[in-house]
Amino acid sequence: MHMIINNSSMTPIYEQIMEQIKAAIVSGELAPGAVLPSVRALAKELKISALTAKKAYDNLEQEGFTVTVHGKGTYVAQTNREFIKEQHQKEVEQDMERAVSKGRRYGLKDEEIRSLFELIMEESLC
Repeated sequence: MHMIINNSSMTPIYEQIMEQIKAAIVSGELAPGAVLPSVRALAKELKISALTAKKAYDNLEQEGFTVTVHGKGTYVAQTNREFIKEQHQKEVEQDMERAVSKGRRYGLKDEEIRSLFELIMEESLC
């Protein structure tokens, strides 16, 4: 799996790693049981601190995406597709909550926000 880290991004590096690994798991690029690079190997490959790589792996395990077997490595967990769908829905909900809050801060009425949402939905079908 090839990862790209954007050092100028406002998103922390460990979160960038997590998002790319999650995306690879959900897409099927990383199948259940697939072994991930060791913390040290990932850190060396991405030219980052081993602590940053470990934080990403620890968080992925906490969220149920990976399983670490001490002395053996980190593996893609036998994830439930419904669990993954739930995680994605939760992320979309958070993004939408932020967008609604921002619209309200800028003085938009709820109906204006709904209209913008519908417009975006229509445009995304093209």
